[in-house]
Amino acid sequence: MFSFPKIDQPEKKLAEAPSIAADAWVSACELGRYTEVAAGASLEESRLDDYSYVMERCDIVCADIGKFANIASEVRINPGNHPMDWVSQQHFLYRRRMYRLHREDHAAFLNWRRRQRVQIGHDTWLGHRAIIMPGVRVGNGAVVGSAAVVTHDVPPYAIVAGAPARVLRCRFPEAIWKAIEATQWYHWDHATLQERLQDFYDLRSFIERYAPAPCASSS
Repeated sequence: MFSFPKIDQPEKKLAEAPSIAADAWVSACELGRYTEVAAGASLEESRLDDYSYVMERCDIVCADIGKFANIASEVRINPGNHPMDWVSQQHFLYRRRMYRLHREDHAAFLNWRRRQRVQIGHDTWLGHRAIIMPGVRVGNGAVVGSAAVVTHDVPPYAIVAGAPARVLRCRFPEAIWKAIEATQWYHWDHATLQERLQDFYDLRSFIERYAPAPCASSS
């Protein structure tokens, strides 16, 4: 039996400028404040809004990701398809330049994924190795279980799992999650988040304090 001493990792602090690992690949993207892209991740033609993070070895193409999104390692968003109705499904038919078969790639096929952008809402959690298929919308506050294959839209605050993914339950009753949504807390500035940080730990008092009062019905 070998004994290893505890080694403390250096303290990590994010800043307004995005934090991108040295071996991550980010191309034609927009990254918000306090965002993080971890080692080995790949982002292409995507938007990662404020306070969201992407963990190790994720592969994300043509996606719009909201604020405070939590994306675990090895998640795939908008994976590419192959042409099943052509004679062959292989790359040589659309990545033609790579094989020196044509001066240009098959633009119409390659642009299909750009037209099927994925939408990931605010305060979402995508579990380890989840796959979000092209054109899918994941609502605010939703949770996608590990290794889930999401082929249809996910409602706000729903918890989904499986392959294909199915709704297991909702995080809160509808009245509760709609009250949370009404606060629009994910658009608060940094100073307001800091000032109200302790309020996030008590759901009832948070709603009472920050959700707008329901409008009285007119007589």
